[in-house]
Amino acid sequence: MITLRRSADRGHADHGWLKSQHSFSFAGYYDPAHTGWGNLLVINEDRIAPGTGFGTHGHRDMEIVSYVLSGALAHKDSMGNVVAIPPGDVQRMSAGSGVQHSEFNHAPSATTHFLQIWIEPNQTGIPPSYEQKTFTDAEKRGRLRLVASPDGADGSVTLHADASIHAGLLNGDETATLPLNPARKAYVHVVRGTLHVNGQELQTGDAALLADENTVQLSGGHGAEVLVFDLAT
Repeated sequence: MITLRRSADRGHADHGWLKSQHSFSFAGYYDPAHTGWGNLLVINEDRIAPGTGFGTHGHRDMEIVSYVLSGALAHKDSMGNVVAIPPGDVQRMSAGSGVQHSEFNHAPSATTHFLQIWIEPNQTGIPPSYEQKTFTDAEKRGRLRLVASPDGADGSVTLHADASIHAGLLNGDETATLPLNPARKAYVHVVRGTLHVNGQELQTGDAALLADENTVQLSGGHGAEVLVFDLAT
């Protein structure tokens, strides 16, 4: 079974310095039909205006992944990490027993555009931790590259969750297939461009929610960038 979630149907928040689209219920946006999918709880597409950002705030017991599309995201946390996250990097922060952090766009004229992803952990109260790795376009071109997994397989960042994330870039005749366990769930988010997911066309910001499916088949991409989530039910 495949259910489509169109970009225009997402929640939207405009705080001036921050423009955000919510795939699932978040903060002031609540839709009882979209409160998560499996253990995937949040995908926010955020645009942070130049010279602004999220001040220091706290999280507990959540796996938080940042995927930057353009600009740079400056991250600072109570674990001592002070880093910049550019496009191509995947950042994972395990909030565990508690962490404080801030996220800023220090550029004077460029917007920072990124996806903020929250996944429910399979352990609570663990020590907070941080990981960041670079995945080049060449690694994702015409295929699905594992970028996050429970065991850090294939050089991916390690999630303390029963979930994995693949990223791909597809154009023209390029195709990619990912086998699925039909007892689990999958979520396909088109980051940009257009793409056919199991024969159905999706555009920028659209998503496909899959249950009882054996495969994800991606084809017909036009400048497409995509994230594919394998999720616990």
